[in-house]
Amino acid sequence: MSCYREKERERERESVMAMATMGESPRSPEAKLGMRVEDLWDVQEPQLSPTEKLNACFESIPVSAFPLDPSNTEIEIKSDATLADAVKILARHNVFSAPVVDVEAPEDASWMDRYIGIVEFAGIVVWILHQSEPTSPRCPSTPSSARAIAAAANGAAFALELEALGLGSAATTAGNFFEDLTSSELYKNTKVRDISGTFRWAPFLALERSNSFLTMLLLLSKYKMKSVPVLDLGSGTIDNIITQSAVIHMLAECAGLQWFESWGTKKLSEVGLPLVTGNQIIKVYEDEPVLQAFKVMRKKRVGGVPVIERETKKAVGNISLRDVQFLLTAPEIYHDYRGITVKNFLTEVRSYLEKNKNASPMLSEYVTCKKDCTIKELIQLLDQEKIHRVYVVEDDGDLQGLITLRDIISRLVHEPRGYFGDFFDGVLPLPANTRV
Repeated sequence: MSCYREKERERERESVMAMATMGESPRSPEAKLGMRVEDLWDVQEPQLSPTEKLNACFESIPVSAFPLDPSNTEIEIKSDATLADAVKILARHNVFSAPVVDVEAPEDASWMDRYIGIVEFAGIVVWILHQSEPTSPRCPSTPSSARAIAAAANGAAFALELEALGLGSAATTAGNFFEDLTSSELYKNTKVRDISGTFRWAPFLALERSNSFLTMLLLLSKYKMKSVPVLDLGSGTIDNIITQSAVIHMLAECAGLQWFESWGTKKLSEVGLPLVTGNQIIKVYEDEPVLQAFKVMRKKRVGGVPVIERETKKAVGNISLRDVQFLLTAPEIYHDYRGITVKNFLTEVRSYLEKNKNASPMLSEYVTCKKDCTIKELIQLLDQEKIHRVYVVEDDGDLQGLITLRDIISRLVHEPRGYFGDFFDGVLPLPANTRV
């Protein structure tokens, strides 16, 4: 997909500025928030650099001002829900994660006692990968199924065992494996609390409503959080969950505003993007087993990888950690395969979604841009396509780099020296080698 033309950019700028001049309300809550940043931008000291001005603006706005995301509002999973139920909830709402409420917590519990963590597709992936190991059952009636449940109940010990998984045993998986898995007592009976050892936080790192936008943006970028819960301390509940995607949508709605244009009209290279160059991109071949692809993502701690055709060495698709949901929500589509390769997986999921147009999850598509694209054009592309990464390509299609939502946010603000102080105290212990 190519970037937008300069005329379109100018039209949007004139439209937003005309609304501001006429005193009309902005088009959306996100645009209204952008106008608030604009007002703060106009009163900043003139000697400040644009980045310093943005830092000061975002430090002055509390996270309570961030618009509620309808897709994330009030989506909570009970600790006694089964993995099958959790997968259905996440897939139905098309979200990657959700907070887990401890059903045994008293009504007046603090948020630290009310929640046990956040369950993610990534954590469920870890559990699935454990089942795919040679020592794990292909049949739910084998004795090792009980051992797996017992291991899961051990929480942290189970997490350490999963972290030790290597890639060497990713043999071709039979097409009926996931049908057997999703119909097994193991899948039906394992509770979300039983895989708490795969959660990255205990319960999670959260912000108060009074914390600043700058803090939130830094957590979503430099500190690699994909989402940040915002707490209402009075009720001990989650007031909002701000995601990287929600921030990108907010930025897309700010097109035409001075503060955004001063940054967004810069070319990728002017802000140091892409951070990941072509030879640093983790890749998988289309003839590899699909579980191998998910194991690569887990081991390398990346959210998605391009799919490469072995003969031409060209990228022909993209697969992300979120896509594992299709192994669980529609396992029957792989039944006739002796082995599920990445190519099989992508082909069958596309066919499934074409036949089931009302299905809410979307497959992660392979979307590209050129190196002369601007930040604004890239943000609009990401927001329009509802994707988490864009591949930078040469004219001949060769991969030149990769840009994620986090990369873009990281170029919007910077962390002042000593900014967080003791902010992270009290969230330990953390899983070994964890990311925020």
